[in-house]
Amino acid sequence: MSEPALDDLLADLDRSISKLADGKAPLDELVAAHQRAVKLLADAQSRVADLKRRVDETSGSLGQ
Repeated sequence: MSEPALDDLLADLDRSISKLADGKAPLDELVAAHQRAVKLLADAQSRVADLKRRVDETSGSLGQ
């Protein structure tokens, strides 16, 4: 199974954060949303770091 696109991952993170910000869901749903948001954030940070590494590699090879 392939990874979701970064835009999809960020949209999921935004939905989780919105649910937390609303604060109207039951506590167990808020805890689950928080756990999901933490995982999504880590995934997004990892993906962005990988993209940055790829850009740096490409930029380095273009400069040679």
